[in-house]
Amino acid sequence: MSNIIECNNLSYSYSNGKQEMPVLQNLNLSVDQGESVAILGQSGCGKSTLLNLLGGMDEPSSGTVLINNTNLAELSEEKTTQLRAQHLGFVYQFHHLLKDFSALDNVAMPLLIQGENKQTSKEKSKQLLESVGLKNRIEHLPAELSGGERQRVAIARALITNPSCLLADEPSGNLDAKNALDILELITDLNQTQHSSLVIVTHDEKIASKMQRVLILENGQLKQS
Repeated sequence: MSNIIECNNLSYSYSNGKQEMPVLQNLNLSVDQGESVAILGQSGCGKSTLLNLLGGMDEPSSGTVLINNTNLAELSEEKTTQLRAQHLGFVYQFHHLLKDFSALDNVAMPLLIQGENKQTSKEKSKQLLESVGLKNRIEHLPAELSGGERQRVAIARALITNPSCLLADEPSGNLDAKNALDILELITDLNQTQHSSLVIVTHDEKIASKMQRVLILENGQLKQS
């Protein structure tokens, strides 16, 4: 089984005046195709930073990140963007939907950006929105949807390109208990049906327990739960 994501000796620091503040230190991680992995850790431990590094949105201070065996450090910014669009989907605590576009248009946007024709993009988006329980809400604007519905749209948008891996940053952290459970079940079901990998960062042990593997981020490194 091949690794979708692999990072080796990954370190990241930020400057606080004249002082370097380490966040991650010589961290190693591999995620197999179809595997679900939870990364637990206290607020401020670097979970979101790690996810941004895995997604190629930030550059490490040292070490390497490979997506589908391609080293991000060897790519131009344009090529990194293309690789990210092809292989990765992102879901955040806040949905980040485009407020002036319908649910259907929000989900179709990644396909349109990739150059797929409008009719095909909207048909695929409609089918995916129906699969996440929003059959009767596809023409609604984000402001007309509940918090749980907006997060479902965000998940559909992340999955519309059939990514190799879904990266989720506290995807249910802004929801009530009922909607949080629904969103978690939706993500894990889609992970299984689409055979995509899933990396979810969270501070919630109940969420982590639903994943195949649980890692703890502590003192800049990952350890087995």
